[in-house]
Amino acid sequence: MRIVFLGAPGVGKGTQADRIAAQFKIAKISTGDLLREAVRNQTELGREAKQYMDQGQLVPDAVVIGLVRVKLQEPASANGFVLDGFPRTVPQAEELGRVLQTAQRPLHRVVNFQVPREDVVRRLTGRRSCPKCQTTFHTEFAPSKTGNACDRCGETLVQRSDDTREAIETRLQVYEEQTAPLIQYYARKRLLSELDASGSVDAVFEALFGVLAPFSAI
Repeated sequence: MRIVFLGAPGVGKGTQADRIAAQFKIAKISTGDLLREAVRNQTELGREAKQYMDQGQLVPDAVVIGLVRVKLQEPASANGFVLDGFPRTVPQAEELGRVLQTAQRPLHRVVNFQVPREDVVRRLTGRRSCPKCQTTFHTEFAPSKTGNACDRCGETLVQRSDDTREAIETRLQVYEEQTAPLIQYYARKRLLSELDASGSVDAVFEALFGVLAPFSAI
């Protein structure tokens, strides 16, 4: 199964990608995770990407496409994959299509996660993460039991620089201008499924499973 998850920041794509990857035993490829790892390791790519991420801007296509191309060639992706956070622009989608066509591994489905804008802002501004073990919490929906410290390792929790209200508004504007056109792009290719992602994690997963199950035997 080869699938793409679309949707604005904070709609729950990452959470569902983890569950789908485990359910169908396919690889989860998250450009956000790859870029954040590069930032943590202070690589040359990480330092370049951080300048864009801190401002809520998209990382240049050439950087992201290179990362994804390498991941798609790894053995872990041979059984299929779910792309979370990529493509983000039509040019990226076109390049992905060329890469997959060359490998004779076309996409099976593209799922667009839909959540009201105010809910997205609420989800993201309350998100906190552990800089040591990367465990994620939420001040309202999944708070740490120990206050402002990680339940797993005790490290002080932090708010990502791109989870401030100002950065979120910028990210949503960027999404609407540059990423939303992907919806029409994949709709024209008859690959698109719309998904109401405003419910609970379990409810969204159940609906998502119903969309993807027919492709699991392909």
